[in-house]
This record gives sequence, structure tokens and C-alpha cells, in this order.
Amino acid sequence: MPKPTKGPRLGGGPAHERLLLANLAAALFTHKSIKTTETKAKRMRPLTERLITFAKRGDLHARRRVLAVIGDKNVVHELFTEIAPLMAEREGGYTRITKLGYRKGDNAPMVQIELVLEPVAPKKKSTAKTAAPATPAGAAPVEEETEVEAPADTEAAADETTEAPEAEASDAEAPAADEAAAEPAADEAPAEETK
Repeated sequence: MPKPTKGPRLGGGPAHERLLLANLAAALFTHKSIKTTETKAKRMRPLTERLITFAKRGDLHARRRVLAVIGDKNVVHELFTEIAPLMAEREGGYTRITKLGYRKGDNAPMVQIELVLEPVAPKKKSTAKTAAPATPAGAAPVEEETEVEAPADTEAAADETTEAPEAEASDAEAPAADEAAAEPAADEAPAEETK
């Protein structure tokens, strides 16, 4: 005989508990968010996450395993065609439980359990560790020189620039830009004299 699960038991017996959790999961997949008691939501979360993992797999065997738990073909179809593609990039944590307070009648703690359908934001790696070795001390001045020389090399580049960025430049940057513009003019003057 299997050992009963620890914690609160829902319903009258194991079969009733399985049906209750399956119906809650079907309602969650249909409505994307449901309000229930905290105990039911905590017991339902592992079941729904496992079913979503099967749906992400997407093969026939996975579909049949989900159909064994949730008998409604329409809900299973919605899970495989609409919900699973939204969860493709997510590696777990498909549901979110938010506490709502206590129910008025019996003071049961109520929660809202919902599917996390937002796109996954890529994790940012720590910039302090990767930035220091990637840029040696000598590399930064070289980048500054190329930025100053690039617009002054051709007259076409000067024509493409608009006056708005020049107007927005601060007073500290303006003398540096004037000096950069004066240097190429000095370089061009000796070239013209030799012709």
C-alpha cells in the first residue's frame, strides 16, 4: 500500500484528491488565473508545472500522459498549442502564487495562482568581473582616438551629422571637438602645398 502524502489531505480520499487537483489545473489552464485556498494552490503547483513540462516536450506520448490526468481534450489542446510555446524559454517556475487575505466565511487563507506568461528576461552576468579583464588599460585611449578621427576624415561624414547633437554637446566637449576639427585641417594644408 502506498504511503499517504504528508501534509493536508484534500477531498474524501486519494481518488477524490486527484480529481480535485486535476480540475483545478484544468481551470488554471483555461482561465490563466484562479482564486483558491492556499493549501489547494500549494498542492496543485507541482502537478501543473509537471503538466506544462510535458506540454513543452510536445510529442504524442507527452500529450497522452497529460490526457490521463486532465480528461478534457480542449484544455489539453490549449495547453499544448497556446501555453507551451509561451513557456518554451522558461526553465521552471511556470506558476505564481499571490496571497489575497482570508475568506470571510471560514477565515481560510486565499491566494491567486496564475500562469507566468511574461517573456523571460535574459540574466545579466556580473559586469564587474567580466569588464575588468576584457578591457586592458591601453585599449580605452585607442577607442577614444578612433571616435575623434572618424567624423573628421571625410567631408561626407561632416555633412551627415545634424546640428542637434552639436547643440546638445556640453561646454566641456565643445573645445575638444573644435581642436579635433582643427587638427585635420592642419594636416591637409601641407598636403596641398606639395601639389
